[in-house]
Amino acid sequence: MPAIEFETHPSVSGLIVKGVTDQYADGKMANVYSEFVGDTNVRTQKYKTFLLDLLRKKGCRRILDVACGTGIDSIMLLEEGFEVVSTDGSDKMLRHAFETRWERRKEPAFDKWIIKEANWLNLYDTVHDIVGDGFDAVICFFSSFAHLLDSYGDQREQKQAISNFKKCLKPGGLLLIDHRNYDKLLEGKVPEMGVYYKDSSITNITTSVLSVMGKPGLIIRDYIVDADKNNQNNGKMIKSDSKTELRLMFYPHTMTSFRNMLMEIFGKQSTYSTLGDFQNLNEIENPTFYIHVVEKS
Repeated sequence: MPAIEFETHPSVSGLIVKGVTDQYADGKMANVYSEFVGDTNVRTQKYKTFLLDLLRKKGCRRILDVACGTGIDSIMLLEEGFEVVSTDGSDKMLRHAFETRWERRKEPAFDKWIIKEANWLNLYDTVHDIVGDGFDAVICFFSSFAHLLDSYGDQREQKQAISNFKKCLKPGGLLLIDHRNYDKLLEGKVPEMGVYYKDSSITNITTSVLSVMGKPGLIIRDYIVDADKNNQNNGKMIKSDSKTELRLMFYPHTMTSFRNMLMEIFGKQSTYSTLGDFQNLNEIENPTFYIHVVEKS
């Protein structure tokens, strides 16, 4: 991995990282995504049950997946009978989703599947023509939102993104959004349970925390992903030069600060709940992920 250099703006408290970029969007992540995350068949049952039960309980039909990646969750929802619009900021990720749509184009749900490249900061402008009366749910999982860093030091872009999510929802619609348990990670405690996926191919994770003006402003996680290990665990005897080094960067949202940001954007009339690994917070001590559910007023 290249060395990390970082600096602050002279006039603001945002963070600039020099000489290294988050590799989610540059194609490297897309190349190992199936090993890193898995496919619809290896999504954990707890996650699938939580998501499907909640969407059906609330009568959700039209879903906007704003961090679809290669399309894994969108595909699962299409297969379960939901109408899905999928967006992502990485054209290299979306290429895999487009390929799946083409391969399964004879299936009505996939023939109607809308996929768009969209930045969260202009999301509503990109999809406004298909928002209609609003989506029943907007989903943003796998700590995707934390990839949006705080360039200006006041979280203005993060708030703008959440405001766009809100605009896409109908009254009574749900925002489902998550982030890692950065509270514990900043304390040096790193829960690594595979909540969304079976992470047998991840052989090593190194975590670095960078602070700005005494406040944590960026988390850099270096992964080693070994496709051979996953293939061996699945009974496949495939050998290759399969180890990939991957660097991802995240903004360290704490549970309380993220919830407060949601309440600032959605207002007091909306309803809020926060779960830990899809359980009530009083049922789990050290969750890997916090999942926030907002019902728009």
